[in-house]
Amino acid sequence: MFEGFHLEMIELAEATLRVRYGGSGPPLLLLHGHPRTHTTWHQVAPLLAKSFTVVCPDLRGFGKSIKPADPHDYEAFSKRAKGRDCVALMDRLGFDTFYLAGHDRGSYTAFRTALDHSSRVLKLAILDGVPILEALERSQVQFATDGWHWFFYAQSDKPEQAILADPKAWYGGCAEAMGLENYEDFQAAIHDPATVIGMLGDYRSGIELDYLHDREDRHAGRKLQCPLHVIWSLKDDLEDLYGDVLSVWQPWAEQKVTGAGIDSGHHMAEENSAELASALKAFFTAR
Repeated sequence: MFEGFHLEMIELAEATLRVRYGGSGPPLLLLHGHPRTHTTWHQVAPLLAKSFTVVCPDLRGFGKSIKPADPHDYEAFSKRAKGRDCVALMDRLGFDTFYLAGHDRGSYTAFRTALDHSSRVLKLAILDGVPILEALERSQVQFATDGWHWFFYAQSDKPEQAILADPKAWYGGCAEAMGLENYEDFQAAIHDPATVIGMLGDYRSGIELDYLHDREDRHAGRKLQCPLHVIWSLKDDLEDLYGDVLSVWQPWAEQKVTGAGIDSGHHMAEENSAELASALKAFFTAR
């Protein structure tokens, strides 16, 4: 995986992150979702590395990156804290400004990073996500049915007990579909109790704290200053849940929001890497 990329544990002020980076050109930070690690980008990153310096970390709490000591420290698991990690990481690598894309749970960290650090993020791509506040406020029967895990994962103690009883059965995954090395990294993550608790912390902070940060921004009229492009999986449920996905995002952005669906299931970086890489390259290179 990731031929020509560097793999390091990078110590930052608040966290130590496992990071893979390589390529040349303008910096592009890619943030994975749940329950993946940075290796989910193993097919996309090399394609983008022909045009960008691609940086792929394990988010705080995920993979082999640091786990906050207190599983109930919601601030430490918050997207605001993870956004600080993103900026600190790019500082450490020597990048004052950068492009940013986030998938699934990583999309919430990407959104928060761009809101809190508007001078640093040049363009933002959101993959399979809407703001946490929007998801919760629009929650009805279908979301409660399809997205039940949001609320279950936010409970205390019970979800980790259920998951760790049989992580492979809980999360599924297929080596043939994911690629062997990516699958092995994923399996190592979901079988590690500290990582499972770290991933659940992302959901707990969403319910306890992150939505409040979104609400404060909306009340204050703060919006994304950079161009925003939204990509969603046509074989997943984002359109079913929200209809016009771009209209959900438009109130959060100063500029006109662009985007489209791609022919994929939820894990688009693994299921349709070529189309995703092409869409990201087109957006980040457009003037």
